[in-house]
Amino acid sequence: MPIIASAKKRMRQNEKRRVRNHAYSSMMRSLVKNVLKYAKGGEKEKAENVFSNAQSAIDKCAKKNIIHKNKAAREKAKIAKAVKMMEGFKPAVKASDEAKK
Repeated sequence: MPIIASAKKRMRQNEKRRVRNHAYSSMMRSLVKNVLKYAKGGEKEKAENVFSNAQSAIDKCAKKNIIHKNKAAREKAKIAKAVKMMEGFKPAVKASDEAKK
């Protein structure tokens, strides 16, 4: 345990921030999971509603440096792809993937 007053204050601040950050990241993960669940289940309307909330939560977490901006982009792309797949969207096949077949 710290003895110096500023170190004690720093510990209090860090704990508050840790709890707040955990709540944000947990909410974000739950929303992403729900989008993927609804998309897989074929519930288009629910998936699209949760999709916009999930995108907002991901952006907020990235803005607050709770997650890295590249992870935010990756997560947003993942859920966008899942929602698009419900609409009959076929992802483009790379030339290198065709050569492997």
